[in-house]
Amino acid sequence: MIDRRQWIRCALGAGAVLGLNPQLLPAAEPKSLIRRAIPSSGEFLPIVGLGSSATFRSVAQSEDVAALSAVLAAMAARGATVFDTAPSYGASEEVAGRLARELGITDRIFWATKLNIAARGGAADPAAANAQIEESFRKIGVAKLDLIQVHNLGDIPVQLGILKQLKKDGRVRYIGVTSTSKSQYAQLEQVMRDEPLDFIGVDYAVDNRDVERTILPLAQQRRIAVMVYVPFGRSRLFQRVAGRTLPDWAADFDAASWAQFFIKYVIGHPAVTVVTPATSQARHMIDNIGGGVGRVPDEFARRRMAELIDAL
Repeated sequence: MIDRRQWIRCALGAGAVLGLNPQLLPAAEPKSLIRRAIPSSGEFLPIVGLGSSATFRSVAQSEDVAALSAVLAAMAARGATVFDTAPSYGASEEVAGRLARELGITDRIFWATKLNIAARGGAADPAAANAQIEESFRKIGVAKLDLIQVHNLGDIPVQLGILKQLKKDGRVRYIGVTSTSKSQYAQLEQVMRDEPLDFIGVDYAVDNRDVERTILPLAQQRRIAVMVYVPFGRSRLFQRVAGRTLPDWAADFDAASWAQFFIKYVIGHPAVTVVTPATSQARHMIDNIGGGVGRVPDEFARRRMAELIDAL
């Protein structure tokens, strides 16, 4: 029986994926992972990353987080770098920060977190907001965070103002705002027009295409990077395709699984910079990364993909 230290060493190499489907491995070579530029800087990011809501969050709250260590190891071994989290995702920030240090990959991760102090009487408490940010620094264990976004457009004047100062001070590289609520899209558009954002974070999937109308075109116009959440339609998509075979024409854009099919649809839009599906299983992490490899569907293929899902 190996101890934890030995297991971690194995996880960093080929041992991180022992027991996984070998057919998934060729699709996940780091050299093949598509990269897209952050418009405000020109820095390139691998197009598939890792989110920490949903199942990642649930496992992080348990005592046994070995599976999450394997997920992070598989992610790093295959060239993905973006890890998206938030203080509201339970223990995700702290657990991911600790596991990354144990694995020795802290400096290889693009750390993205959020600021989301509840506003009382319409205004967020600046002291509480600053305290939350300092906790994120402590939990993740870095001197500089790559990205902090105001979560769900909470009190933009106060909270985005704090992030602007952090960026000016050199403690945060990029700033932005997020919304996963259609009812907030009009407000999101206004913030995108009025504020100097590096990123926005939005929900987008083949069965959830509302951002295609105005949000994604505006991001292109304003040169704002787009981070996509819930590309699997909050798990609804897997329910809709359960028991169905992937169409033969999915091979035209190198999709070898339904997860890759869904990710390919999202990254087929040129405004998308990175997609961050959440998972607590290394084999799913590898499969997801495979969605960022090879050919990307063109507009004709994307319409065909949407029609297929809409018909289910």
